[in-house]
Amino acid sequence: MRFSLFYEHQLPRPWDRNSERRLLEDALEQIVLAERAGFDCVWEVEHHFLEEYSHSPAPEVFLAAASQRTERIRLGHGIVQLPPGINHPARVAERVATLDLVSGGRVEFGTGEGSSAGELGGFLVDRTQKHAQWEDALAAITRMFVEEPFAGWESEFFRMPPRNVIPKPLQRPHPPLWVACSRRETIHLAARKGIGALAFAFVEPEDAGEWVQEYYSLIASEECVPAGFAVNPMVSVVLPMMAHPDEAEAIERGIDGAHFFGYALAHYYGGAPHTIAKTDVYAEFLERRDETGFARDIVSPDQAPLGVRLLQEGLGSLRGAIGSPEQIVDLLRRYEAVGVDQVGMVLQAGRNTHEHICESLELFGAEVIPRFAEGREEREAKKAERLAPAIEAALARRAPPRETAIDYMIDEPAELERARKARRRAALAPKDLAGRLRDELREGVRKQAQRALARFVRGASDAEVERRFGSQAAQRALLTGMARSFEPKMAFGFEGDITYEFNHRRDGDGPAAGEVWTIRVAGERARVRPGPGADAAVTVRIGLVDFVRIAAGDSPIPAFLEGRVEMEGDLSVARRLGEMFGAPSPY
Repeated sequence: MRFSLFYEHQLPRPWDRNSERRLLEDALEQIVLAERAGFDCVWEVEHHFLEEYSHSPAPEVFLAAASQRTERIRLGHGIVQLPPGINHPARVAERVATLDLVSGGRVEFGTGEGSSAGELGGFLVDRTQKHAQWEDALAAITRMFVEEPFAGWESEFFRMPPRNVIPKPLQRPHPPLWVACSRRETIHLAARKGIGALAFAFVEPEDAGEWVQEYYSLIASEECVPAGFAVNPMVSVVLPMMAHPDEAEAIERGIDGAHFFGYALAHYYGGAPHTIAKTDVYAEFLERRDETGFARDIVSPDQAPLGVRLLQEGLGSLRGAIGSPEQIVDLLRRYEAVGVDQVGMVLQAGRNTHEHICESLELFGAEVIPRFAEGREEREAKKAERLAPAIEAALARRAPPRETAIDYMIDEPAELERARKARRRAALAPKDLAGRLRDELREGVRKQAQRALARFVRGASDAEVERRFGSQAAQRALLTGMARSFEPKMAFGFEGDITYEFNHRRDGDGPAAGEVWTIRVAGERARVRPGPGADAAVTVRIGLVDFVRIAAGDSPIPAFLEGRVEMEGDLSVARRLGEMFGAPSPY
């Protein structure tokens, strides 16, 4: 079993102008000490607007600072909030990869969807969509890590054209993936997606054991389809901790901080009234702790085995790993016995002092961590060997990285117009019904014509397609239909000639002279005429059969890949031709 630190950056009122600076400086000093003590990882949350509970909106900045003060300890996002309204997926991929590089490959990438009203409401994220947004963003980000270039994204929640998302992380294919879990169902979800479970719930070892068993059963099942391009089979739990040789002193130093941690968590996630910049959460905690399950008096030094939660005289109270080293070892052994892979320790909570946290870290490193070190590598190697077949099978079920079929050239005006059109389609209201009907009618006519063309070519051999469209009359009709589908907005002011040269075989006896046609764009209209353009902006050389099949709805990508299409001239116009004349762009 491995050990980590877990930070919310709590800061109970009252504050002064240096309070947050001291908070961060102290935490960085603690992490340096934790590395020397033998801790394996530090987790830092991302939260926004949660006064007193968490002053940690930019974990990537804090973890980058920690990376330059340490050499070995791993750096965990615990977690990054993935709804695009909070963090654009590309920015997440960039920040995680950069942190991985500057830390020498030490990042653990924890993810989540957010839950508090203060955060979701602050970023105007629809609570009913947050889980779907998390899944969607995670799917995109993992591809950004491995695809060169990233092949683009179009979903209900965000759109992005192809780009090479750089830098790439040092760890390949990407840093280990995790998800925040507070319920059993999310543990199951983590297993089905092949990612680590960060269980942010104060659970007894025996309860955690049931979660672990269910998690690894799902990892080994056919239900596991990895969200990323590697599987991270890990279960972590979180506990408040304060160690001291004298149990009574450990309680005195740590229990109020642990209780405030739990109270503030319930305050923000349980829907308690909160007036921004006014509500004093710590004062309310002191006043209401007994009635809300954080009774101080029933936590007493009795040298008994530690329990995560205590119940006495009808009152509940949180305890966790607050006690002597022997008591803490006994509790952690119970987690180890049920298969928990990592325990995260919360020391920086409430008004716990920096000095007491540092002393506890040193004692934990001297008297607790060594008790779990012997044989750890061997146990982890056996676990990896045991899971290897299941992981291999799971990765085989995962779709591979996508490849762009043809070179993609950046085209800002076209990309913005596509995004605008998508937003307009999504935002059409009843008052726009007339406009929507016009658009649908136009689109319907275009699709009807395409379907009619498809009936002519579906199942036909290349020779049959050539016979049917070899005449000038047939080709004029085909190109006239294109011209009538002209989309002026996708031309972005272009006016000029586009020439098509059709090459084809007749009777199977080699190439014959191809027909040449020009579409002239002027203003908001496009017209067809035979022959080459006097000064064509773009010349397209393509086999007649390929042209007809693409016009009928076939993908243009094979023709591009196999070199059956040649374009010369203004490439900024060439790459928009499909969209200019009513077809999807091959890019």
